[in-house]
Amino acid sequence: MSTAAPLVEGGGPGTTTIDDAVVEKIAARAIGEVADVGGVAQRVLGIPLGTDTPDRAPRVRARVDSSIVTLDVTLSVTYPAPVGRVTREVREHVTERITALTGLATRQVDITVTALHRPQAPGRTVA
Repeated sequence: MSTAAPLVEGGGPGTTTIDDAVVEKIAARAIGEVADVGGVAQRVLGIPLGTDTPDRAPRVRARVDSSIVTLDVTLSVTYPAPVGRVTREVREHVTERITALTGLATRQVDITVTALHRPQAPGRTVA
């Protein structure tokens, strides 16, 4: 958990505490805003229960120490998107969103890509 710097806004001194779980949720939402990123299946002892697909959420673990955030992200990437480009965009976007929404600085974003998945076929529409 984080204990941020004393509040300046709001009329008085105090501290704002942002739980790791809140940062995890913000990061997961931000990752979902990046193109070509999918989620991961739950794992037990390293064995996936299901498949890594675009409609699943990425797995995020956050550690907040004072006003510094470190993240461990597990996700999948849509084939044939360049993995390096996608992970760079994820790092940049997550860092930006966490800072904008919490005021915390992100020091490190470690990303594990567990799978490449096929793009989802567009659904049929009835006119």
